[in-house]
Amino acid sequence: MVEEKKKKTAKQRPPRRSWLRRFGSVVKWVFILGILGLLFAGGAVAGYVTSIVKDDPVRSEELIQQQVSQNAITGFAYFRDGQPIGQLRTEEDRRLIEFNDIPQLVIDAVLAIEDNNFYEHVGIDFSSTLRAVKQKLLNESVQTGGSTLTQQLARRVFLNLDRTEDRKVKEILLSLRLERFLSKQEILTAYLNKVPFGNGSNGYNVYGIKAAAKGIFGLDDLDKLNVAQAAYLAGLPQLPSKYSAFNGVGEFNETAFGRAMERQKLVLRRMLEENKITTSQYNEALQFDIQASLAPHTKKAYATFPYLMLETERKAAEILLSINEDKNVTESTESAEGSSASGNDTVLLEEARQQLMTGGYRVYTTIDKKVYSAMHSISEDSDNFTKDSDTRGKEQTAGMLIDNKTGAILGMIEGRDFNIEQMNYATQMIRQPGSTMKPIAAYLPALDSGLIQPASILDDAPIILKDGTKGFHIPKNANNRYQGLVTARYALNKSLNLPALKLFNDKVGIEESWAFTKKLGITTIQDDDYHAQTGVIGGLRYGVSVEELTNAYSSIGNNGAFNDAYMIEKIVDSQGKIIYQHKVNPEQVFSEQTAYLMTDMLRTVITEGTASTVKSTYKHFKEVPIVGKTGSTQNYGDVWFMGYTPDVTLGMWVGYKEQINTLQGDTQKRQAQTLWAKVMNAVIDKQPDLFVTKEFTQPEGIVKKTVSAYSGKLPTDLTDKFTTDLFNAKYVPQDSDDGISKAKYITYNGVNYLPLEGTPDDFLKEKIVVKREKPIQDLIKELQTAFEGMKEHESLQYYLPADAKTDFPTEVDPRVDDGTAPSPPGNVSVSYSTGKAVVSFTASGSPDVVGYRLYRSLNGGAFQKQAVISAGESTVFKPGTPHNVNATFYVTAVDVAGHETASGSIAGGTAPTPEPTPTPETLPGAEATPEGGMPPDGTAEDPGMIIIQPPGGEEVPTGGVNNAAGGNSNAGSGNAQ
Repeated sequence: MVEEKKKKTAKQRPPRRSWLRRFGSVVKWVFILGILGLLFAGGAVAGYVTSIVKDDPVRSEELIQQQVSQNAITGFAYFRDGQPIGQLRTEEDRRLIEFNDIPQLVIDAVLAIEDNNFYEHVGIDFSSTLRAVKQKLLNESVQTGGSTLTQQLARRVFLNLDRTEDRKVKEILLSLRLERFLSKQEILTAYLNKVPFGNGSNGYNVYGIKAAAKGIFGLDDLDKLNVAQAAYLAGLPQLPSKYSAFNGVGEFNETAFGRAMERQKLVLRRMLEENKITTSQYNEALQFDIQASLAPHTKKAYATFPYLMLETERKAAEILLSINEDKNVTESTESAEGSSASGNDTVLLEEARQQLMTGGYRVYTTIDKKVYSAMHSISEDSDNFTKDSDTRGKEQTAGMLIDNKTGAILGMIEGRDFNIEQMNYATQMIRQPGSTMKPIAAYLPALDSGLIQPASILDDAPIILKDGTKGFHIPKNANNRYQGLVTARYALNKSLNLPALKLFNDKVGIEESWAFTKKLGITTIQDDDYHAQTGVIGGLRYGVSVEELTNAYSSIGNNGAFNDAYMIEKIVDSQGKIIYQHKVNPEQVFSEQTAYLMTDMLRTVITEGTASTVKSTYKHFKEVPIVGKTGSTQNYGDVWFMGYTPDVTLGMWVGYKEQINTLQGDTQKRQAQTLWAKVMNAVIDKQPDLFVTKEFTQPEGIVKKTVSAYSGKLPTDLTDKFTTDLFNAKYVPQDSDDGISKAKYITYNGVNYLPLEGTPDDFLKEKIVVKREKPIQDLIKELQTAFEGMKEHESLQYYLPADAKTDFPTEVDPRVDDGTAPSPPGNVSVSYSTGKAVVSFTASGSPDVVGYRLYRSLNGGAFQKQAVISAGESTVFKPGTPHNVNATFYVTAVDVAGHETASGSIAGGTAPTPEPTPTPETLPGAEATPEGGMPPDGTAEDPGMIIIQPPGGEEVPTGGVNNAAGGNSNAGSGNAQ
């Protein structure tokens, strides 16, 4: 039994395991645990990575392609001849290049220093990464980066540039995805188009290899880069700010350049190690003088042409906005229904501006560089301006030069100092136009509709306007007087306000005037301006811009055809496609005949009118004909001159930033004329090719005609004053002169009246008198009524026109006989002037006196009547009696009923014994002076009238015309004031 148990127990004991089996078991468990550890670690890593990229979108192939190819490309502006103005406003200079245009030398240099395994890896280079880690851990010099080009591209396109571990994980994953969807060529091209290379010689940050070659070495063609230059550029992207040889304004930075040269040597060494260059090329590159090959320092376009670049940006952005709106016209229309678009317009315009700044557009302007420089040579010379004022600031100016045939803006003066004021005074400022509005809103529409012609007669007499604050307003002329009946030419020459106001308010009408003005490109007319009766002389709600007013005048030089002024000729996108091309589209707003007549009237503004400063300063009358119009606002807050040649129109404005600060002194008040002439002289000198047309061509349908200077109509036998001028044949007058008549009248206080019955005949006048649209008597009644509602006004005599005495009488003499003889005149005295007697006296105090008689006695003989003077005309007789004649004088006062009272004193003799009705005696040297001092022949000229006395029985002469003006050399004559 014991043996059996022993045997049984022996069978049940497990056999002892060998060491091999025990090792295998350990290995098995280690493996299992390793797998579990790896799975755990992988899970942890996966969880960590997932936590990092959980908010990142999974980018599709389409999105990757789109964002990689998307670049903010630098745009450029150009003068009309293709010369560059400069790059559009941005701190970047980025120019795209295709892979086929990248030289192999550049590729080799970049890959040698940045990613020598570029073509072998799949987005990540483990050996480079480990090497970078080793260099970092051991604090070794970092010779090459651990990131591949693909990683750098992924970082720049999709991630920020912060150095974080999270970013590195995202970068690696994105690189793998980029390599999946993009070819190596696409990745390399995108990289070389996007990476920064520091500052160029003009201070801009250059992005991309093409911009770097241009900005740093001045090379447009990458094939012109040598080995040394290629290596220099390839080394910059690692630390562009540290290696940049130029600072932010394009100045040379020697310290940074030294660091860049050390980097270049490393690139060359790596190229040699990678067998991309030979030893001889390496040595040659080391000897090359990089500094000498750097591009010369240049200023940014916004420093050289700041006003022009901003204006180009503004106008081009408006065009892009218009293009964008045209593309989405249906959507825009639907979204605009029932809502205000003003706020949205501002947002859309800013988006268009950003599109312009980053889209690589090339903007070709109409600006002529020579013209622009010539204009600015005047505005930038402080000697041409009044010294800066502590209270008013800097005297400012703006100018615009436009091609008449096309509307192209050839040059402008935007202001005097961009650092003080960035606003473009030529295009953005709105100011009152003063008298420069008269041709546009009054004379042109009146000429074109046949309401007037240059020889038409206008009445420079007061009009009374209602004024909400003052009751009534009576406009004045700048010369503080009213000249009565004048020709339209003279009224414009002298810039008289009243004729223009009457055309604007009465003949043309405000509604039609503004409608006509809008056709000439004036967009600033407001609803309030339709109620502004003084709008034609500058009384607008806001005013006009220099650009628009100059544009309106250019239509006259273009024979009545209006072209909307423009500065952008074309816009080309980054692919070279023309997306905008300006088309000249003239609109015939008024006839060629109207344009020529207006031009001729504006010619005499310079030769005979208010533009005397232009006449004396302009130097090219013989080569380039000019015409123009002056303008000023109240108290000279603004002064203007609008002038043109057959080819171009130049508008000039002068004033201060704030209109309340007025120009003072004769020099400042004429400053617009002075600058206009100086600018035109400079432009003609520097760009004479613009002025090819030597004269204003007279169109068909223009005739010369002599008409009555009283009415502008055909003369009659009664007509004794004439004017000769040009006419549109369509509007030559057909009616006979009805502006004059013969009448017997008496003059009282400068006004003609019908005489009372019993008024002595010797105080009555019978001659030709003028029949004006509004008789002087009616004007007086209106003035007296207005005075009752006015706190301040001038005397009645101030408002009477100079020719009031020639007016046809319509009212009866207001004086009433008081039934008694008038009080006598007193203080009769005799003096001698140039050997002739001058008899003075004091007036009678009686209100019904019609005038005074002068009596004379020679050598003690009987007294005889010598002359009469109407009451209110004068208290001085000039009988012309020589001093060596023994003469005695006395004066009588006569009333409306014929009662006569002699003076209580005589001069040079005994008490007089007057005869009731003495017969005047005419002696040599004793001719009476009629009408209170007028010459005996009675031929005093009225302002603005050409007087031609025709020979008896002969045809009215048509001579005396000055060149092609159609106006006699005396037409509206007079020295400019």
